[in-house]
Amino acid sequence: MAVLTVRGVPDEVHRALRARAAEHGRSAEAEVRAILAAALVPPHRLLLGDALVALGRDLELSDADVDALEAGGDRAPAEPLAMP
Repeated sequence: MAVLTVRGVPDEVHRALRARAAEHGRSAEAEVRAILAAALVPPHRLLLGDALVALGRDLELSDADVDALEAGGDRAPAEPLAMP
């Protein structure tokens, strides 16, 4: 696990952190970990396949729609973008 040091935390922020930690029954360090996790880590990971299935359901796509998309599309691989 990584170690993180935060310097220059204002006194009022530190007091609020300690108060919040006490409300939750944990140390200030554990409270900081909880705050960071809540802010930065999504509650569940969105999987691309699940998102595509949900989109298809929302748009009410049928097998006929998918067949039409596949029939009209160019099957050649895409060319990478040329950056100037």
